[in-house]
Amino acid sequence: MDPLFTNDAIVLGILIGILALVFRTSHSSNPFWQKFYTYVPSLLLCYFIPSLFNSLGIISDKTSNLYFVSSRYLLPASLVLLTLSIDLKRILSLGPKAVIMFFAGTAGIMIGGPLAIIIYSLFAPEVVGGTGADAVWRGLTTVAGSWIGGGANQTAMKEVFQVGDKLFSAMVTVDVIVANVWMAFLLYGAGISERVDSWFKADASAIKDVQQRIEDFRARIARIPDLADVTTVLAVGFGITAIGHFGANLIAPWIEANAPSLEKYSLASPFFWLVVIATTGGLILSFTKARELEGVGASRYGSLLLYVLVASIGMKMDILAIFENPQLFLVGFIWILTHVIILFVVAKIIKAPFFFIAVGSQANVGGAASAPIVASAFHPALAPVGVLLAVLGYALGTYGAWLCGIAMQAVAP
Repeated sequence: MDPLFTNDAIVLGILIGILALVFRTSHSSNPFWQKFYTYVPSLLLCYFIPSLFNSLGIISDKTSNLYFVSSRYLLPASLVLLTLSIDLKRILSLGPKAVIMFFAGTAGIMIGGPLAIIIYSLFAPEVVGGTGADAVWRGLTTVAGSWIGGGANQTAMKEVFQVGDKLFSAMVTVDVIVANVWMAFLLYGAGISERVDSWFKADASAIKDVQQRIEDFRARIARIPDLADVTTVLAVGFGITAIGHFGANLIAPWIEANAPSLEKYSLASPFFWLVVIATTGGLILSFTKARELEGVGASRYGSLLLYVLVASIGMKMDILAIFENPQLFLVGFIWILTHVIILFVVAKIIKAPFFFIAVGSQANVGGAASAPIVASAFHPALAPVGVLLAVLGYALGTYGAWLCGIAMQAVAP
């Protein structure tokens, strides 16, 4: 059944209205809202309220192109504008813990899939059984592809393991719901990160140093923007986005035609190259005078574009879908719980700040669309850390998912 509103102009108006409501109330001096936002991060609401609207049948991603537009046009422009003022040397000085947590997240996905099948086969083997193209382990390989790399890796697993279309559709729902529920926890955790860091006995001073230096730089060059400034900011963001699309549309088909073996690394995916070119463009501009565009609010525009993407991602989550095939979702939750436990154990051992847990996890599970969202929940200046790790996830996604799939096949009932 179609949702109440299918016109994207109306849907966009609703999403922007939600964002405005959240940010107006989060900056309110009213004691109720101040208390409320002490416990509930504003970013979480930007994500959760659209998902509620989707579940209630008011709007739906199935009749909307807003997620595609947001991820292909607004995300790359946002990455450029958020990266403009980045201090790359400081980002690199964050040390190896970010990469360690990323690989811990990958290991958690690779171990969690087979473990979830083993656990579930002890009391309900029919749920994780099946034969041929409808064997559940085959469908779960597509979830592994999505959770280690992204959409391109997910599609690759569907072809490699010959997953049936009906099963694939069910697995996409499991992927979206479970991943987005976990993302909601991460966004909440960003709001209480200092308490979590205290429990881990983690030193987040390097992260705070990067934040402070970015803030000091912004304060030093800040000025009231005029129309020329605003136009220049948008021209830079969407200009690099245009270059990204132009380059992606040349590189990806060329690789697919001339070096098809590279497709397993997602190098034949236009979206992969779009993200890489946009991020690289932003990093290059951070070494030029374009960096001073931060003085007229470049990152503020970038954050707005990113929040539109957050709302459109939230619109993809139908909370009620969990009840349609609850047992498959339980398999997914056991899987993601394994991922979480491994992340927390490794973080406790190396005393990694929660920021590295959140970004390391989301660079795997969410990819380039949501890793910068989680990173920016800590501070907009940290969004590129999420992007850089997500690109690493694209490269490893097919390898990791294939190995995970072979392991799931071995343990399937």
